[in-house]
Amino acid sequence: MARYTSMEFLRFLLFDTHHVETIFQYEKYAHLDVEQAWMIIESAKLFADQEMYPYFKILDEQPAVYDGKGGVKTHPQLKKIIQGAAAQSWIGGAAKFEHGGLQLPEMIFNTGHHIFQAANNSVQGYLGLSTGSADLITSFGNQEQIDTYVPPIYEGRWQGTMALTEPQAGSSLSDIITSATPTDNGYYLVKGQKIFISGGQHEAVDNFVHLTLARIEGAPAGVKGISLFIIPKYRPTSDGSLMYNDVHCAGDFQKMGQRGYSTTHLSFGDNDDCRAFLVGEPHKGLSYMFQMMNGARISVGQCAASVAMAAYQASLQYCLERPQGRLASEKDPTKSPTLIINHADVQRMLFTQKSIAEGSLSLAMECNKLYDQVHGSSGEEKDKHLLLLELLTPIVKTYASEHGSRSAALAIQTLGGYGFTTDFPVQQLYRDLKIMSLYEGTTGIQSLDLLGRKVTMQNGKAVKLLINFISTDLQASREFDNLTPYAFELEKELSRMGKVLEHLSGFALKGNIERYLSDATVFMEMAGHIIIAWQWLKMATVAAQKMKESNFSTNSLAFYQGKIHTMEFFFKYELPHAEACARTLEDLHTLTNVNSFEMFQ
Repeated sequence: MARYTSMEFLRFLLFDTHHVETIFQYEKYAHLDVEQAWMIIESAKLFADQEMYPYFKILDEQPAVYDGKGGVKTHPQLKKIIQGAAAQSWIGGAAKFEHGGLQLPEMIFNTGHHIFQAANNSVQGYLGLSTGSADLITSFGNQEQIDTYVPPIYEGRWQGTMALTEPQAGSSLSDIITSATPTDNGYYLVKGQKIFISGGQHEAVDNFVHLTLARIEGAPAGVKGISLFIIPKYRPTSDGSLMYNDVHCAGDFQKMGQRGYSTTHLSFGDNDDCRAFLVGEPHKGLSYMFQMMNGARISVGQCAASVAMAAYQASLQYCLERPQGRLASEKDPTKSPTLIINHADVQRMLFTQKSIAEGSLSLAMECNKLYDQVHGSSGEEKDKHLLLLELLTPIVKTYASEHGSRSAALAIQTLGGYGFTTDFPVQQLYRDLKIMSLYEGTTGIQSLDLLGRKVTMQNGKAVKLLINFISTDLQASREFDNLTPYAFELEKELSRMGKVLEHLSGFALKGNIERYLSDATVFMEMAGHIIIAWQWLKMATVAAQKMKESNFSTNSLAFYQGKIHTMEFFFKYELPHAEACARTLEDLHTLTNVNSFEMFQ
């Protein structure tokens, strides 16, 4: 079985770096302990080894395909995976006991899903969609809706989806036109089109539960007029049977990657009989949907990191087996070729991949922990954790997806010509990973969210909290002489980011919002490097602390030394990009708000 993740690294993240045991102090998670947590993770690895990873390449070669009649053909293994995952609570495991879940912390639940993402990222998406859909219903739906739709989703019999995007609107949800007409029978009649609906049709389940955004007749324009509806493909009747609900799959998009993951075009109400059931109050749909969207953004970031990890593990394995060439200092052509891992440039590519994949996974774990703290705490503590989570969400989604794609490209480069062939998995992982920068809001949208909303919320309180949060870790790293220079370097970059924000805020104060946001993506790039540097310094500090102990093996010593070395690599090769971004952001020459389109000729 090829290695697609590192269980040793996951233990290091869970127990040493982010201390999952501190989550068990909350009443919600007090039924768990460290030993149980790891057993759950190991069960995920066994399931992934047996049922997911062996079909990674097969699902790419035999993709989801529209049958021309409203159905999407998928590989038979998909049904087995969904049913097996449901039986082991990998759909509803994080749900409350009262809803049939195990009340697992996200730190544990999503570590299991990381393993699935690294093993076979196409099929994990089906599971994650159902989890998010059911969570949304339990949060905002009424008891009848919860009783009707949540159990079959958790049992893997029904598939949950999120239906937002429309052909004419794209990512601009304020422009959606799908309509909902009220009736006197307790439901609405919906008419419209939705595209790019992941998991919207396939053969592995009996029914689909589409959480759909639409406008009730007479609703206000813009996002304030959007409502959320449950639209099943087959609606339950009073006698317990299912009746077709006028939801037609009009096609499945064929993609460059994630070819085993159906991506559908849905048509609602072609025969004027698509019944929809309002979730919560009218006109509050987008605020409800943001719960699922924010969770999905963290999940997408983690998935990007997981796929990057799989690509790194594949390229590392190749480098440990492939002899080619000789070191520049070796002048004897009769000597045997050396393994390519001994070449300095190959090591540069491997360390770049490692620093991106592991750094991104650590940030995802940071976000999962904050999520658990939000849902385990109350009052001021909860508010603080929520602010930090909201600030970090667009960063984890963007850094992991953009730089994860770069990391997977380096995996191909590391293998040379073989990396471009289908004999090795890295080309597929590269193709699969690219969508992550588009899912749940493109990089540009995430960047606008970070600079335009998250940085400014509560007069910059989240940024101040984050700096204080990081300062605690900086203080811990200064206990080690070899880490002190890196703490100083990170502190300097945090200060530089503060000066950049002060510079940009001048435009906002003058009402020049377009100029303030024009380089939001560059700001995101800078912030991402700084935040990942923080994660690496945190991991290096833990490694240095472990090396002071006397009860670790020789293998563990190499592991901890590797963490410190990779931190040093990131600070030398990656973090300097943050300063370059700052130079761009502070430059007064405006080049992206041009009015003459002829300049593009």
